[in-house]
Amino acid sequence: MSKSNRQEAQRISQILSVLQELYPKARPELNFTNPYETLVATMLSAQSTDVQVNKVTPAVFRDFPTVQDMANTKPEILLPYVRSCGFRSKATNIVLAARDIVERFDGQVPGTMEGLMSLKGVGRKTANVVLANAFDIPAMAVDTHVFRVSNRLGLAHAKNVEKTEEQLMKAIPKALWNKAHHWLIFHGRRVCKAQRPLCGSCALLTLCENPVFPESNPTTT
Repeated sequence: MSKSNRQEAQRISQILSVLQELYPKARPELNFTNPYETLVATMLSAQSTDVQVNKVTPAVFRDFPTVQDMANTKPEILLPYVRSCGFRSKATNIVLAARDIVERFDGQVPGTMEGLMSLKGVGRKTANVVLANAFDIPAMAVDTHVFRVSNRLGLAHAKNVEKTEEQLMKAIPKALWNKAHHWLIFHGRRVCKAQRPLCGSCALLTLCENPVFPESNPTTT
């Protein structure tokens, strides 16, 4: 390993150590208890907030407690439960995915990337979240927070989610993928925010490739 590569590996290792120290209890902020609930909650979270999804899912899981129950309902029946999470298509996709699981996977949520992505409305990010959180399979789900934070820090240097995922999987030890996903999300929500990142108080400032310091800009009135 060349000196520059060794230095970069050390920088990344330091970043991960700091994130682990900052967020030792980082975990999913969606509420779920099994693979079915994980899948439904994650599908609802697309372009919504975990807070809003957590308001919705207790009634969903109460009235549709199993994959079979969800498969037996109709999208128009589910829609009022999930309307506040946006996109009418979510209700349709969830019901159709449940029917797929019943018909093609014996009622069990598949535990593979290929199987999950074959379900209606399930993309790579959702599949990665389910693999990591429902099956404890190493995966690197890249949502808006992970994309933003990893590229600002210089853990990745990519212009799209797919390349970011690929680069993070190379930069971060596989054993840490699931934890690092949550560390990056926590940091993005609490410090490295989209509009006004708190660079001046960030514990990773000296390790960051792209600090922006918006808090130092004069406030316009």
